[in-house]
Amino acid sequence: MMDIINNIINAVSGVLYQPWCVPLILLAGGIILTVGTKFIQVRLFTESFKVIMEKPSTEGGISSFGALMVSTASRVGTGNIIGVATAICAGGAGAVFWMWVTAIIGGASAFVESTLAQIYKKKDSDGTSYGGPAYYMRDALGQRWLGVIFSVLIIATYAVGYNMLASYNLQSTFAAFSWYGDSTDAIIGVILAVLFGIIVIGGAKRLIKVTEVMVPFMGVIYVLVAILVLILNAKQIPAMFGMIFESAFDFKAIFGGFAGSCVMNGIKRGLYSNEAGMGSAPNAAATADVSHPAKQGLVQMLSVFIDTLLICTATAFMCLSSGAEFNPDMGGAAYVQNAMAANLGGFGPVFLSVAMSLFAFTTLIGNYSYCEGCLRFILNREVSKNGILAFRILATFLVFLGAVASASTVWNLADMTQGLMVIVNVPVILLLMKPAMKCLDDYCKQKKEGKNPVFVAKNAGVDDKGLEFWK
Repeated sequence: MMDIINNIINAVSGVLYQPWCVPLILLAGGIILTVGTKFIQVRLFTESFKVIMEKPSTEGGISSFGALMVSTASRVGTGNIIGVATAICAGGAGAVFWMWVTAIIGGASAFVESTLAQIYKKKDSDGTSYGGPAYYMRDALGQRWLGVIFSVLIIATYAVGYNMLASYNLQSTFAAFSWYGDSTDAIIGVILAVLFGIIVIGGAKRLIKVTEVMVPFMGVIYVLVAILVLILNAKQIPAMFGMIFESAFDFKAIFGGFAGSCVMNGIKRGLYSNEAGMGSAPNAAATADVSHPAKQGLVQMLSVFIDTLLICTATAFMCLSSGAEFNPDMGGAAYVQNAMAANLGGFGPVFLSVAMSLFAFTTLIGNYSYCEGCLRFILNREVSKNGILAFRILATFLVFLGAVASASTVWNLADMTQGLMVIVNVPVILLLMKPAMKCLDDYCKQKKEGKNPVFVAKNAGVDDKGLEFWK
């Protein structure tokens, strides 16, 4: 039965990642938005750092930093380690270059989708805000049915595809140790599921508190270790860059087998890592208490760069400079373990396992944070306590299931669901880019006037119909 399911998933994923489907939509959409925002990734890059330090507009509100950490918790995770290594093994060193391209172009997509989520966000009974793509699909396009479909896709991607994959990636990291046995994956799955269940029952506020502490800590330590490995292999750096660019522009190999090429693997794993254009991060962005929607758009744009251009690159450089061999038949976890062991001895695999445990855990809770809001959208905000509890129990079971599933099943499932999200969300943000552009222009105008930008829809030229929060 599982073989049949896997074959169906693999077939759908194969269609989605043809050159004319997800890659074209993602890259072409990103380029259009980059031009439309006048290359915001470069123009307002330093501004994004200033915005991230602002406090909430009201006491007790969620800060830009807090919302960033929730979205970064899902972005910065096992994809930054195992995902990058898997892309290199499957597509070659050139996959790293195409991950960079996906991230740079995706910065504009991240800005637009998160700004839209802020513009069309809603006010909850406790004064906080919520929203996301489902809400701008309903209120800006007038298509609630599309929002329902997208909400289902988010749940399928994050509670099922991504969380099962994170669980699998974590347990596979321990396969390098001699004590790993036939039942180790199940034991790790049980431990991870129990810890996940405890946090999830704590609610969204606890999610934010946990991720605010753990995400920066694990990210900084991991990058520092990667830099240490790079320093130890300084002589290999020129050859490493040569390998990346030679493979990235080997067009004969790329077009000879596009599905397994460095371009496709770079796009797949870049998307899995930074999620720009998928419509996931806007769900967290909508919760931020800011005075102007463009502020959170800038913050979420920065998250893409933190994820791919910093942490993913750290993994890639650490692996490629180590001299460890890789091939398409090698799992990502094994490649990273070999690279770490080659430079740091016995400490390397132990450190990686600890890092993966932290990355996987914050990924799981960050991913889940998107799902309950989508469930409430589907059911018009009417979800019983028993219904939420059942949903949480199911999500917890899926964490366990991922640990004992096969590699092909979890990777193909994640690729399929994330691809479907792109197909729905990117065309929508292209249709709605006009209000986002007006919002950006209004922000820049107020900054030039020396003001702390405050959003008033009519002053910005944005139709206030359906703008519940900003009225």
